[in-house]
Amino acid sequence: MLYRVLIPTAGQGRRLGKQTKYINKSLININHKPAICHIIESYPSKTEFVIALGYKGALVKNFLQLAYPNKKFLFVIIDKYIGKGSGLSYTILCCKKYLKKPFIFHACDTLINGKIPKPEFNWMGFSNTKKISNYRTITINKNKINKIYSKKRSLSNSKAYIGLSGIKDTKKFWINIEKNYQKSLEQGEVIGLKSLIENIIKPIYFEWDDIGNIDNLNKIQNKHQKTSKINILKKEENEIWFVNNKVIKFFKSDKSIKNIIKRNKLLHNYTPKINKSYPNLFSYNMVKGQVLASVLNNKIFLELLKFSNKFWKIKKITEIEKNIFIKHCLLFYKNKTSKRISLFYRKFNIKDKKEMINHHTMPKLSELLNQVDWKNISNGIPARFHGDFHFENILFQKEKSKFILLDWRENFSKYLNLGDVYYDLAKLLHGIIMPHEIVNKEDYKIQINKNTINFSYKRKKELINCEKILYKWIINNNYDLRKVKIITSLIFLNISPLHHYPYSLLLYYLGKELLFKLTK
Repeated sequence: MLYRVLIPTAGQGRRLGKQTKYINKSLININHKPAICHIIESYPSKTEFVIALGYKGALVKNFLQLAYPNKKFLFVIIDKYIGKGSGLSYTILCCKKYLKKPFIFHACDTLINGKIPKPEFNWMGFSNTKKISNYRTITINKNKINKIYSKKRSLSNSKAYIGLSGIKDTKKFWINIEKNYQKSLEQGEVIGLKSLIENIIKPIYFEWDDIGNIDNLNKIQNKHQKTSKINILKKEENEIWFVNNKVIKFFKSDKSIKNIIKRNKLLHNYTPKINKSYPNLFSYNMVKGQVLASVLNNKIFLELLKFSNKFWKIKKITEIEKNIFIKHCLLFYKNKTSKRISLFYRKFNIKDKKEMINHHTMPKLSELLNQVDWKNISNGIPARFHGDFHFENILFQKEKSKFILLDWRENFSKYLNLGDVYYDLAKLLHGIIMPHEIVNKEDYKIQINKNTINFSYKRKKELINCEKILYKWIINNNYDLRKVKIITSLIFLNISPLHHYPYSLLLYYLGKELLFKLTK
């Protein structure tokens, strides 16, 4: 039986807070894959999908075309997805022309385990949950549904309806939707389902994850994060997904995407090739190899350093070009740090002040920054660069003893083809000191009591060994170790406002502590 599945994605997802600030709720990341992918991949490969588009609709459409170029999607643009006259009932009605035969309704915040029946009969999915007042509910008698209740009006023996249903009697369903949708704009498919009770609706039990509210969503994301072998730190303005043997990245800034694509061509011998892009999105095929963080040892790390020397390829530039490059290094290090720290103070309502960090009295951060020799810091070495050079962004192919670079930075100040070798070295050190695994497994502690801050974090022996090897290598290759350490402290300060609480605080105080030790 061929049938279609309706997935409405038009709503703004306001209950999910900041997670839908830049993306549609159907693209919320669940175990490194958008929610809508978990839904699509639970159906047979030849299933056709009707996708209702509204808020960030172009992003949803472009993502699906990137992720599943061989699947058939029927996109419906919903003109009223916010404000007067909008609601799930109206959204469903707009999709009627594609759903005149039996179909399945699947809410984009409903993730389930188990086989989904075909719409060969009318059915509604239900699950057991203690907080049934948050959901529309059903009562069951002799394996059929005898009543559907609105939220907060259920009986004690009711079961939560999970936003997943099969509609066989479509004619009657649509008559009731058209007749009553304006009276109950938020009830959606339930309006039509109520008219099918006399035709018999069977209840189908599912194991269910509801990601439609922020508390549930956070619990589910944290559960996956702690068990995942992939260590990626979430940022509000970026997303990275692994779908259908592809890596798909989202950036809030389309300019960032364009620069990343340009740099991909410059780094073509070292990075996967971007094969397709849309505004705010691009994709490349997944590359075989192991993330360096998972296979790291002294031997491989020394191989990486040898590879790095070849990769950086120091550029010869004129004296005039060098002076311009130094000015841009100053903008990149000093000015950007100032802006990012100001953002951190605003975001977390923290003031620059004298404080005790890990039993050491430290002055204001501004006083420490004033002690930095910015002329020396800005005297960079122009070279080919990566820009986010750490173990989670490097794949190692053991058979070939080859390194593949991922997630390269979009630019270095104004430059696409030039960056500072010291920045890549500092990025490498920052990842050795604070690897993503520590954050994802929450292997750190931070306590703040007025002006007293204490923090600690766990470090693996191999990373401590790599730090010693890196220091020796830096000195032997005539780089300035102290300069690398100062830029590393600036990196921690710079990224502090970009990450979640309380990790953001750990980054800030770690950066300040490192800078204090270096300027003391």
